[in-house]
Amino acid sequence: MNKSFGHEKLEVYKTSIRFVSWSSSLLEDLPKTHSAHKQLERASTSIPLNIAEGNGKFTPADRCRFFDIARGSALECAACLDVLEVKGQISTADEGKEILHAIVSMLIGLVRSVSQDRVHEPQASYLTH
Repeated sequence: MNKSFGHEKLEVYKTSIRFVSWSSSLLEDLPKTHSAHKQLERASTSIPLNIAEGNGKFTPADRCRFFDIARGSALECAACLDVLEVKGQISTADEGKEILHAIVSMLIGLVRSVSQDRVHEPQASYLTH
C-alpha cells in the first residue's frame, strides 16, 4: 500500500529534499568542525521539516508561521554557502543557490496563497554571482 502525506505532494517539499541531498554530498567533503558545516546541516534539514509541519496546520496563521521559518532556513543556507565559498571551502555556491532560490520563491507563493489578508512586501530579487 503506497500512502503519502499531503506535504509529500508539494513541489516545494520535493525541492527541499533535493537540496538536503545536494548539501549532504557537499558536507561529506567538509570538516565537521567547521562552523558553517553544522549550520548548513541544521538549516537544510529545517526546511523540509517546517514545510511538512506547516502543511499539517489548520489555520492560515499557523501554516504561514512554519512556511516563514522554512524560508528563513533557506536564506540561512544561502548565507552558509556564501561563507563556505569565500573561505575557499567550496569552489562555487551557484548550484545550491539555484535550488534555494526556487524554494524561497515557492514558499513566498505558498504564504501568499494561504493568507490573502496578510500584508506582503514586494518580492526581493536575489542575485547570484
